[in-house]
Amino acid sequence: MSLNLQWSDIAIRLLWTILAAGLIGFNRGEHGRPAGLRTTILVALAACLAMIQVNILLPTAGRPANSFVMNDLMRLPLGILSGMGFIGAGAIVRRDNFVLGLTTAATLWFVTVIGLCFGGGQVVLGGVGSAIGFLVLAGLKTAEDRMKRDHEGKLSIFLDPSGPGENEIRTSLAQAGFKISSWAFAYSPEAHNTELNCEVHWRAATEETRVPEVIRALGARQGVIRIAWTPQTK
Repeated sequence: MSLNLQWSDIAIRLLWTILAAGLIGFNRGEHGRPAGLRTTILVALAACLAMIQVNILLPTAGRPANSFVMNDLMRLPLGILSGMGFIGAGAIVRRDNFVLGLTTAATLWFVTVIGLCFGGGQVVLGGVGSAIGFLVLAGLKTAEDRMKRDHEGKLSIFLDPSGPGENEIRTSLAQAGFKISSWAFAYSPEAHNTELNCEVHWRAATEETRVPEVIRALGARQGVIRIAWTPQTK
């Protein structure tokens, strides 16, 4: 890192920052995620400008003999990273069993570090980091979606006397890979109807939203008056 910056050096660092942050931001925006093109570029540029400012101030002499002020230039990028912690925390939202925004917060923190690298003159380090970050966001998204994770669901079945029995329903769920965590039973003597409520959990792809075939099959059985299925991701 050169202590005496030229405008050509500053232009190169800013250009690399815009390209790297734009690449990552484009990937986020293309998939409809928060922290898209403009956000990532602005965050990375802020970090880059902070490091360029530090670089410009580095050649300054120490403090005068009668001054008690310490010229600790590295507090500027440290403050940038601390500030990004608050912005990242604001991007994380919890809704019931869902936690949203973790990747957005991590992306903002990552492009901040990338901006610090380019602003500090570590162009190769920033370029390699940008390439790895883009591959993680773009390449691992498909693998992450295909990974199996635990899911939960609530099943309610209303039966008349001709419908399947409890043991038969339990067997059907077990054969489909469902594990029953709770089971409730209610019977109406006047109507001779039975209501079964259970909570089940199973493993499926992260983005799996289809109604399981075993649930559809149970709904088509004779004697099933009504069936309700409510999935919940853990």
